[in-house]
Amino acid sequence: MAFLTAQTLWPALRAQTRYALQCGALQPIETALSHLHESGVRFAVRQVSSLARKEAARRTDAPTASGSGGSNAARSNPFLPYEPDLCVGELSPTHVALLNKYNVIEDHLLIVTRRFVPQTALLDQADFEALLVALGAQGSGGALGFYNGGEEAGASQPHKHLQAVPLPLDATGPAAPVEALFGAVHVQDGVGCVRGLPFAHAFAPLDLTTGDAAPALLQTYRRLLHAAGIGAIDVDGVAHQGAPYNLLVTRRWMLVVPRTAERVEGISLNALGFAGSLFVRDAHQLDTLARIGPMTALTRVARPRC
Repeated sequence: MAFLTAQTLWPALRAQTRYALQCGALQPIETALSHLHESGVRFAVRQVSSLARKEAARRTDAPTASGSGGSNAARSNPFLPYEPDLCVGELSPTHVALLNKYNVIEDHLLIVTRRFVPQTALLDQADFEALLVALGAQGSGGALGFYNGGEEAGASQPHKHLQAVPLPLDATGPAAPVEALFGAVHVQDGVGCVRGLPFAHAFAPLDLTTGDAAPALLQTYRRLLHAAGIGAIDVDGVAHQGAPYNLLVTRRWMLVVPRTAERVEGISLNALGFAGSLFVRDAHQLDTLARIGPMTALTRVARPRC
């Protein structure tokens, strides 16, 4: 079996996207892009006119046994079995690459475990090995990998899956809007704090050009979880997260944000929000987000900064 590499993933993704669009398996959601400024960040906000359709699909697909892996979950889990027309290919013995059926951002990739693993299980080295393929594959701009650790962090499926989207997230400014704040980072013993982020978080600069990157990523991830106060609990012999969180990873940095809620005033926020890219259902939600302020909205769903 030939696994995808950083060199072959991008052409495979583009070819499968063309096919999936042609056969109707891929159903992109059109958006209108606008911007909101707060706390030194120019947030990219996409107004999703048909998000209601996506949310209805989530309710249909969502396993009834939350994270249990039981028979109900197996019947309704969109990843077991996955839709063949959305499969980009095999990433590793443990992971497959799938297109996001209802993508808002083009070339949105799902990195899914072959067998059922709960989304609340901690990431392991195999997860980072699969993610690294995607981080190196998305053209010259690279990619942003992210993980929604639990429902409160924006996870819509209880089957473990990381995600990756191409950078830049916006055509102007930094590759990820939040990077506008990364000029003021205090790092000690490999773990840092971004002075401009008003919520609890843990940050680390990365250099993935040397050494065995997956073990290094795993070690950094564990250090950041510890620094962010996210412990581990044992569930049937498997380490699970002790609290919900979001993880963001590029080839240059990693960020962990502990979460306390999934939405603010009806607006759902996942990991991409902490990169500076947010989504709203309609003009009313856009007005609500403008009134609250995007950074303030993120602060309200994250753990307070000490």
